[in-house]
Amino acid sequence: MADITQSNVDHGKPFDFGKTSDAYAKYRDIYPESFYAKLFALGIGLPGQHILDLGTGTGVLPRAMAPSGAHFTGIDISPEQIAQARALSQGMEIDYLVSPAEEIDFAPGTFDAITAVQCFWYFNRAVLLPKLHEMLKEHGQLAILNMAWLPHKSKIARQSEQIILKYNPAWTGKGMRKLPFLPKPRWAGPLFRVSHRVLYCEGLSFTRESWHGRMLACRGIGASSLPPEQIAAFEREHLAFLATLPEEFTVPHQIVMLILQKN
Repeated sequence: MADITQSNVDHGKPFDFGKTSDAYAKYRDIYPESFYAKLFALGIGLPGQHILDLGTGTGVLPRAMAPSGAHFTGIDISPEQIAQARALSQGMEIDYLVSPAEEIDFAPGTFDAITAVQCFWYFNRAVLLPKLHEMLKEHGQLAILNMAWLPHKSKIARQSEQIILKYNPAWTGKGMRKLPFLPKPRWAGPLFRVSHRVLYCEGLSFTRESWHGRMLACRGIGASSLPPEQIAAFEREHLAFLATLPEEFTVPHQIVMLILQKN
């Protein structure tokens, strides 16, 4: 197991996505086709490129984009997540490595692009950014990517959040709102400049099972430090709520892409 503790995430309570790797592998490969199409249009994932995927989890991004001809290396702090990634990537030429992002060591100019999906805020930027800058080729790109459900636009997402908070009030992943714009992050400093900002919303389709699995695989429940009996109690209450819903439904999400270019 690989616990992560950050003062600005869940009020410092430890979390580990390795605890929920089975559910993660089954229920979190949910990015729409538009997500990958936009990355490709931005020059990320092109044939022949070498791409490093930080916090790769179960290898969702590399598995989706490698067939286009790019070579991916995925790293993650969790050995359980990497084990799932390798199992799901059989027959694909994707390299995986168990390592904290801050400890990676690749030669200068190794990568055309570096991606970070749903994970960049977990890293020590002061340590990591100079390394990423060095490992990128000239004009290489750093893509910081996020997709979040919007509870203010979905009663289903809002009620699911309320049930999570009942069992894990320290969870800070709640209440995501649609962003109107993306400013240049101060931490980019002199190393990177913003080349593209992409924000758009899309409704994703779920069944009652897949939405329940998505909640189980989130930081607030399956990856949390909650005891098993608390997680079981959450499951009972959440499943009872879902039983009142149609078998299939749509939940609006916002997708955010901040593409930085190496200076």
